[in-house]
Amino acid sequence: MKSARKLVFILLAVVLVVVLGLVAWLQLRPAAKPAQKQPRIVATTMAVTEMAAKLDLPLVGVPTSANQLPARYQKVTKVGSPMSPNIEKIAALKPTAVYSVTVLKEQYEATFKKQKFHAQYLNLDTVASLEKTLTTLGQRYQRQKQAQQQVKLIKQATKKAQARQHGSKPKVLILMGLPGAGYMIATDTSYIGDLVRLAGGENLYPDKTQPYLTPDNEKLVQQRPDVILRLEHAMPEVVKPQFEQEFKQNSLWAQMPAVQQKRVYDLQQPKFDATANMHVTSALQQVSRWLYPTNEGATK
Repeated sequence: MKSARKLVFILLAVVLVVVLGLVAWLQLRPAAKPAQKQPRIVATTMAVTEMAAKLDLPLVGVPTSANQLPARYQKVTKVGSPMSPNIEKIAALKPTAVYSVTVLKEQYEATFKKQKFHAQYLNLDTVASLEKTLTTLGQRYQRQKQAQQQVKLIKQATKKAQARQHGSKPKVLILMGLPGAGYMIATDTSYIGDLVRLAGGENLYPDKTQPYLTPDNEKLVQQRPDVILRLEHAMPEVVKPQFEQEFKQNSLWAQMPAVQQKRVYDLQQPKFDATANMHVTSALQQVSRWLYPTNEGATK
């Protein structure tokens, strides 16, 4: 009888030890992380949409554009043009983040605030700011590897463009055409101006405060650009004929070396735009070839 009772006590002690051990393990083990909700991201411009594709990000809203969307987003809800997004459509998507670019901030920030969107404006003014934005988004959405790969490609393209440079820097005049409003002159602060700088060109209109300047014919006639770049911003079917008419009718252009030597080049979407985008590597290579047609500077 005593042995049976002893056996019961032993079994109870073992059970108690097991229970206490289990309780201690449950208390000490790392707490399970709550499941993260899938972000509901709306991109309102093509530049942001293409960045999202490179970073492998899910989108619930994309811009309506004549340019081809990345394959993974072709069936995603269209929210209107970058210049005039459809606020009602965006609101219906219940976004956790709405992304645009800084150059459009003043245009519709007030409207976004009324809808209480968590709108963010990405800085894509220069190549360096594009790299920084890629890195920031990569960290925010756990896409560091993808972001690092894209930044690496941009730096490789920059290094390659720099290797082509030789001799004196070509003088460059950059024009940005506007539908029905002639053109503006792009400075160093603009994205195209930054491409020219990286490719080894000398912008005839350096300015560290304004990306675009109003043209002054008296000053223009004094310029002697080796290369003229004409950005067909928005509606190229309208802007390109405007440029051609301007260059035919205004005699000041015929006096410029770039026109005489037929070194006038049209910059077209999607490779070129007013803000940086994921075509930056091919855009930089193209500008480099225009500025330095021969490859004397490249290392063998």
